Amino acid sequence: MACKGSLLPPHLVKLLDADDYHKARSTSGHYYYISRMAMRQTNWIKIFCFLSFLAILAWGCFFQGVPLYPGLYFGCSSPAWKKAVLQSAARQEGGQMTVLVTGAAGFVGSHVSLALKSRGDGVVGLDNFNDYYPVALKRARAANLQKAGIFIVEADLNDKAVLSKLFDLVHFTHILHLAAQAGVRYAVKNPLAYVHSNVGAFVTLLEQCKVSYGKSSNPQPAIVYASSSSVYGLNSKVPFSEDDRTDHPASLYAATKKADEVLAHTYNHIYGLSITALRFFTVYGPWGRPDMAYFSFARNIVEGQPIKIFQGPHGEELARDFTFIDDVVKGCVASLDTALPSTGSSGKKRKKAQFRIFNLGNTQPVKVGDFVSILEKHLKKKAKRNVIPMPATGDVMFTHANVTKARVALGYNPTTDLDTGLGIFVKWYKSFYQHGGSNEDMLKGYKPY
Repeated sequence: MACKGSLLPPHLVKLLDADDYHKARSTSGHYYYISRMAMRQTNWIKIFCFLSFLAILAWGCFFQGVPLYPGLYFGCSSPAWKKAVLQSAARQEGGQMTVLVTGAAGFVGSHVSLALKSRGDGVVGLDNFNDYYPVALKRARAANLQKAGIFIVEADLNDKAVLSKLFDLVHFTHILHLAAQAGVRYAVKNPLAYVHSNVGAFVTLLEQCKVSYGKSSNPQPAIVYASSSSVYGLNSKVPFSEDDRTDHPASLYAATKKADEVLAHTYNHIYGLSITALRFFTVYGPWGRPDMAYFSFARNIVEGQPIKIFQGPHGEELARDFTFIDDVVKGCVASLDTALPSTGSSGKKRKKAQFRIFNLGNTQPVKVGDFVSILEKHLKKKAKRNVIPMPATGDVMFTHANVTKARVALGYNPTTDLDTGLGIFVKWYKSFYQHGGSNEDMLKGYKPY
């Protein structure tokens, strides 16, 4: 029975504030309380539904192997996470190595990962999916890797706990370390990001490698990592050779890459880690980085926006040794194939270990103005050129690789000229970012540094 003078049943009146309720016992007051009660019940329903959703999601991620994103699971201790890592690390017919690829969702990392997996090698990726450029592009690359059976651990390389669990689970014969904070100009704005990702993360990885298999008969993994042509800095001798001095970097990015080379030599000398450094020269191609000139120029030309072309203090044109991604992939794979085992155990060096540095370039520098003309031809559209003085952010006037050492030791022989390579890139660009397609707005609002 309802309370005297009330239109509501007793159990509902108790749900309401009694004092407030009796202050408004009019018909309008009853409507107010009815709506208030309904809102409260609706909120409880929303909370219940949300908690149910979380429970279902957690159940799927922990026990059924359903990722939030390609390669992303809750926690690195769940059965689903371990299963995904082991499946990805398993070698197929013809596979000779098990490789951890850091920066696997990046431009070069995604291409090399697919190349290794396609020939039967076990491949596990690691990437932190940072937002230096639109993360959606990295997710799209990761989706390609997932289709090929490659699992990406989403974690910061500085996370020692994740690395330790990963190395406990899998015996990696090789490490391909490509993770880094890229970009010369952004280093002026956010220098600590470069120290964290390029120096700190590399040391964390080296520390893990030096002790990872000390308690087993397996050797430490051999390491191949990405350095950069930027280490040549203000060098005026061309073409750049691995024997040239690299102690005068022109940018903070270059300084962190030089630091990596010094650290690599130290760990090789003390702990017997087999280490190979690869100095990349302006890599370009499909699935590339949108902060790179060729990518941003193509985007601006398509959208009818002006492009900035830098020139030197005396009006000199910049020139770059543009290297197509397929040639770089071949160099990376050959470096892994020819890497000798590390010689350390339990953090102690047993004998001298392999230490190498190679240039991976195209050996044919092209002036930026000529490069733009080639882009115009493939895009079938003229660029709005805005020639301006080069800012003091650390860019150099030219790069030119001598690849003699890589040719002899790796069989490295770049075969893709810029005209052919840009044609392949433009074809991919038009397809991936086609008007009206699902990826059209992926770069919306993004401006390279």
